[in-house]
Amino acid sequence: MVSEHTEVQVRPGVEADLGALTDIYNHYVRETPITFDTAVFTPEERRPWLLSHPEDGPHRLMVAVDADSQRILGYATSSAFRPKPAYETSVEVTVYLAPGAGGRGVGTRLYKALFDALVGEDLHRAYAGIVQPNEASVRLHERFGFRYLGTYREAGRKLGRYWDVARYEKDL
Repeated sequence: MVSEHTEVQVRPGVEADLGALTDIYNHYVRETPITFDTAVFTPEERRPWLLSHPEDGPHRLMVAVDADSQRILGYATSSAFRPKPAYETSVEVTVYLAPGAGGRGVGTRLYKALFDALVGEDLHRAYAGIVQPNEASVRLHERFGFRYLGTYREAGRKLGRYWDVARYEKDL
């Protein structure tokens, strides 16, 4: 659990973060519908994902760290929106927080750092998909100027049921 008074530092992700980032993601794979992955990853399996987010360019990885314990509290990414070349000025963004790190502004700090890092990149739009219901994520995205586009109804099946995915966009 993160205390209200804990200082949070946000920095680009590095290879040494891979184990902790994999643990955070695997929590969402195992316990929630937030990601539609259904099998957990080893750090080695996640390495290509990490390496696809260098310190510069449009595809970034920002990591929030507890300043005292150096525990990773979460991360935000901007990734390729679609693989075809005409989509290269669009990114898909996401935030994942460690269990117990929500509700303290960590996601806000991560997105602020991510969008600040993307200033000056040749980007036109950011997109986000939010599995419903997830009011905290909707509020976070709306706070950063995302607009609701529509909902893919029952887009994925996980944990014994179908889940809707609301789509949002933001001008960059």
